[in-house]
Amino acid sequence: MLLRTRLYGKMYEFRTIKELLAKANEEKSGDRQAGIAATTAAERMAARHVLAETPLAVLRQNPVVPYEEDEVTRVIQDAVDEVVYDEIKGWTVGELREWVLADNTTTAMIRRVSDGLTAEMVAAVTKLMSNLDLIYGASKIRFTAHANNTIGLQGTLASRNQPNHPTDSVDGIRATLYEGLSFGSGDSVIGINPMDDSVDNVMRLLDMTYEVIQRWRIPTQNCVLAHVTTQMEALKRGAPMGLMFQSLAGSQKANEAFGVTVGMLDEAYTLAQKHCVSEGPNFMYFETGQGTALSADAHYDADQLTMEARIYGLAKRYRPFQVNTVVGFIGPEYLYDATQITRAGLEDHFMGKLTGVPMGCDACYTNHARATQNDIENLAVLLAAAGCDYFMGVPMGDDAMLSYQCTSYHDTATLRQLLGLRPLPEFEAWMEEIGLMRDGRLTDKAGDASFFLQR
Repeated sequence: MLLRTRLYGKMYEFRTIKELLAKANEEKSGDRQAGIAATTAAERMAARHVLAETPLAVLRQNPVVPYEEDEVTRVIQDAVDEVVYDEIKGWTVGELREWVLADNTTTAMIRRVSDGLTAEMVAAVTKLMSNLDLIYGASKIRFTAHANNTIGLQGTLASRNQPNHPTDSVDGIRATLYEGLSFGSGDSVIGINPMDDSVDNVMRLLDMTYEVIQRWRIPTQNCVLAHVTTQMEALKRGAPMGLMFQSLAGSQKANEAFGVTVGMLDEAYTLAQKHCVSEGPNFMYFETGQGTALSADAHYDADQLTMEARIYGLAKRYRPFQVNTVVGFIGPEYLYDATQITRAGLEDHFMGKLTGVPMGCDACYTNHARATQNDIENLAVLLAAAGCDYFMGVPMGDDAMLSYQCTSYHDTATLRQLLGLRPLPEFEAWMEEIGLMRDGRLTDKAGDASFFLQR
């Protein structure tokens, strides 16, 4: 297939599908750093014109990392529903875009087609979308999952209660946890990023959070975001774990830099199914972010959006309860400013939903990026309108342990009220029962952590 077109009297030709995908991408500092970005806006538009006319079958035949070399590629390719794929393989990327955005295309129809897509197809159609297209397209797609409650339902917005502490102080974490609960944060998960990744410390934090959940009969789940091998050992020793966590990347080589293989993830998934204390059937939690493969020099000259799409294809294998992109955490070397962070957040959310996983976002930025808290609030509003399943909840939006800026406990409460959204139903019923919410609104008791010390 000739990958070329004439635009404004100039011929543009792309040597490979990988190059075409990279040149069609929105401006990203990571792609520029890697030397694979379009050099001009005209070249970018020429690449998109060619990509729009490319059949889906060509994308399946040309994964950005070869099947023989990469287990992530094999996971994605082997999982394709061949019946569905045969129905759509003749579509062009442009036709897939029009179909997703069409008024008569339903969630059920998109969910079925998602099983016939590869990551390269998902990435390609994303590159043809405007920001509004990404919002509208994602808003049409719902994937639900259940641990001790149900995430992904229409009209809901969940929040991860993230009570991180710079020394893993149990008292400090508990106080922060109570503050988040008082705002209605914690229905997706009570999830701690530990300072100390040891098995004993992970078990200590799981015990404490589980004790709070049990004492207050909270319909949620706990998680300590240590390395998956540490969590596996803690689970083997009897730790009360609700969700098993791991950060993922889009190539085998990049995952190996994380100390992770597909075989290891398979083992963790089996262990979680047997021993996690949640009802299930969904027990896994994954985090992602554009630029992870590039940062490990494991991107194979593919653009960071396409490598990100491959992560969702890998995550889908494990029927996760939740996935989120930590969109601005990796820094301005990969997403330079608020414009690029916003675009990437909308892209990632859409790609996760189109792939077939419950999808949230850590709308965030590092302090050396050209972004502000207002920019992150803007992104959160856009993502909430797009049907984002959950956000992070951190005191005042300032993580004292990870030293980055993201959404706060009260941000999710405000977004729910602004857009007529509710907590996850089981969690809302609990908040009603203890007096923190009434008819979908927080009561005057909300926002005061001492509420949990007075009973």
